[in-house]
Amino acid sequence: MSCKRRDFLSLSGHAALGLPLLSLASCTRRDSQLPSPTARWQSLIAYLEKEIPSLLQRAPATPGAAMALVADAKLLWSRGFGVKDRTTNAPVDADTVFEFASVSKTVFAYVVMKACEKGILDLDTPLTKYTPERVLIGDPRLDLITPRLVLSHRTGFQNWRAKTDPLKITFTPGAGWGYSGEGYYYLQSVLTQVTGHVDSNDCKTYDDGLRVCATDFDAYMRSNLLMPFGMTTSGYIYRDGMARPHDEKGRMLADRKSTRVDAARYGSAGQLHSTVHDYAKFLIEIIAPKPPDAYRLNAASLQEMLRPQIKVFGPISWGLGWAIEQHPGMGDILNHSGDNPGFKTMTAASARRQSAFIIVTNGDRGFDDIIRPILRSGPMREFLPVTV
Repeated sequence: MSCKRRDFLSLSGHAALGLPLLSLASCTRRDSQLPSPTARWQSLIAYLEKEIPSLLQRAPATPGAAMALVADAKLLWSRGFGVKDRTTNAPVDADTVFEFASVSKTVFAYVVMKACEKGILDLDTPLTKYTPERVLIGDPRLDLITPRLVLSHRTGFQNWRAKTDPLKITFTPGAGWGYSGEGYYYLQSVLTQVTGHVDSNDCKTYDDGLRVCATDFDAYMRSNLLMPFGMTTSGYIYRDGMARPHDEKGRMLADRKSTRVDAARYGSAGQLHSTVHDYAKFLIEIIAPKPPDAYRLNAASLQEMLRPQIKVFGPISWGLGWAIEQHPGMGDILNHSGDNPGFKTMTAASARRQSAFIIVTNGDRGFDDIIRPILRSGPMREFLPVTV
């Protein structure tokens, strides 16, 4: 797809869902006299198509960006800007694959919720009940950690362990909030042991001496969410042609070329490789889901995922896999940011407004130079306000 192509095609239809959180979606007027979503937001699209190239030009440390908008639970617009890397100057388009960083957690949380529906896991059963392996020796508080506490960042684990900062529990699980990629790794490893395959012949040692072996995590996520949702370009293993990472001075970083072992370590927490087109399909399933099936959540599971589990600060709470920004009179706005070396991402969605967006960049300054200015602008705040 050309980086200049505008895509106003609907990705999918949607079914009404009887959830308190989502009930207002079914009350949306369908009056033929109202302007179409495309016409209503034409000025926003025009603004983005002018402003994003301008921001990239004024902030050359960030080579490229891509963005998609969902309105009325349909893909309204998507486009790429700038270049994938400084070497080839290949243009970014809406089908360019980026690292989605911590936005990956939203997709994994959905799969965990479905595993709980199927009885593979239970949201409130300690993970130590599923495996004899203990990720932390000598701390009995490990036996308190459940899938619910992982998905809402209440495990007590630090974000990531390091050689100088071994894995530890910093507060009694469930008693506080602390963002943790390690928690997601722990849950992923347990889910893999229960459902998947571990290849003990393909292993690697990470920080703090952690030995991780390859698993079928990529295949599991493809078969249980990505392919059923039509996210055919997404996955967790490096492939040629992806956008390449750049540091805060715009210098190209080495590709991480993630492997099956890397996916076993970081997949759930930050290694989803996707496009704005693909991820928009997932957003639509969140705000206007199709009827439940072998892959899609039922109403109760979706409601549980999207309700606040713990207050974090101000209007921000955390659900299961999502931050939740509560707006009086407007309803809850789901959001999540992502921060990998050389990639910055941001997504938000509102079931009540049937709207969502995803924006990705391939530079360490992408959030400050591109994402924050766009999301703080009047046109975007009218579309979907998010605190950034």
